[in-house]
Amino acid sequence: MDPKGQKVKLNDGHFIPVLGFGTAEAKEVPKSEALEVTKFAIEVGFRHIDCAHVYQNEEHVGQAIRSKIADGTVKREDIFYTSKLWSTSLRPELVRPALEKSLNNLQLDYVDLYIIHFPVALKPGETLFPTDENGKPIFDSVDLCRTWEALEKCKDAGLTKSIGVSNFNHKQLEKILNKPGLKYKPVCNQVECHPYFNQSKLLDFCKSHDIVLVAYGALGSQRLKEWVNPNLPFLLEDPVLSAIAKKHRQTPALVALRYQIQRGVVVLAKSYNKKRIKENIQVFDFELTLEDMKAIDGLNSNIRYYDFQQAVDHPEYPYSEEY
Repeated sequence: MDPKGQKVKLNDGHFIPVLGFGTAEAKEVPKSEALEVTKFAIEVGFRHIDCAHVYQNEEHVGQAIRSKIADGTVKREDIFYTSKLWSTSLRPELVRPALEKSLNNLQLDYVDLYIIHFPVALKPGETLFPTDENGKPIFDSVDLCRTWEALEKCKDAGLTKSIGVSNFNHKQLEKILNKPGLKYKPVCNQVECHPYFNQSKLLDFCKSHDIVLVAYGALGSQRLKEWVNPNLPFLLEDPVLSAIAKKHRQTPALVALRYQIQRGVVVLAKSYNKKRIKENIQVFDFELTLEDMKAIDGLNSNIRYYDFQQAVDHPEYPYSEEY
């Protein structure tokens, strides 16, 4: 078996590759660069591509996937592609049109996974981040259970193979799990997760409901200026991670990725640097010991790089709960 083909079974019977390529990028990177790096990621062995409408690069990422299918590198069924429903489209009647818009941008017939990007609803419209004259976000009020039902219909229509959520706390997950008439459980919850914020309580909760935890920000913040508090410590310079990396002759980034895979977390590796993209796929070439895992667990210090403070006043703001 090709070790790079490691997959986890989702609760709906589909399979997700444990290592994914993240395509979000800083504002200063031209969107067209997504085409080049996504093609490269597929060439070196990535089969799980994580994207979103709000990244505004689905056209380029879709083009990359289609060109790698056209040249025989992969077949469509070899690729696991995730898109996300943005906060301005959480009203149930807007869900399918939003997914159809993504599919049209991608020029694909279906996505493998469609997830609610963030539980906080924003005012519908073309503007991704609607704000009032004081620069405050303009919120919308939507029952996420109704949004979920609209996602279930998208799955039934074959527009997406699987459906899930992102940035939900356990209470928000519980609300969907306990919804009367639930047809499909979320297959995943994609959240920030790394050695400084290891989400062990949320991970246990998700495992107990057969929901896969997908980690973003797994290498700490790569200093995405517009989202991240710049005063926080830089994960990849951590002495414990560095020592473990040295021992295994690997990089701290690879140790941080390997840590997630060994605890049953699907992990996204985001890089627009070809050398590092190629390096990240080597996560399957070594194993951490139980002692290594314990030492990394010990780094947990409740450091959240992406806290979306702007949304703190919304009733569905997810991070006021402990997990």
